Amino acid sequence: MESGPTIFTGTVFALFGGALLMWTAVRVRHREPVAQGVSPVASATLATLASVAALAVGVWCFTRL
Repeated sequence: MESGPTIFTGTVFALFGGALLMWTAVRVRHREPVAQGVSPVASATLATLASVAALAVGVWCFTRL
């Protein structure tokens, strides 16, 4: 009963982190801006860190089962 919300939360964080990481990689590979009006290096770095953090939270949720 208590593992349901944990599985849901871990899945959401893992999907979000993976999608953000993939989207950032595609934007950087095509040399397109990751965020408008921001330094390309800073925006790509921040998006990558956010996606890795979301993936880490997802993995942490799955270790709590």
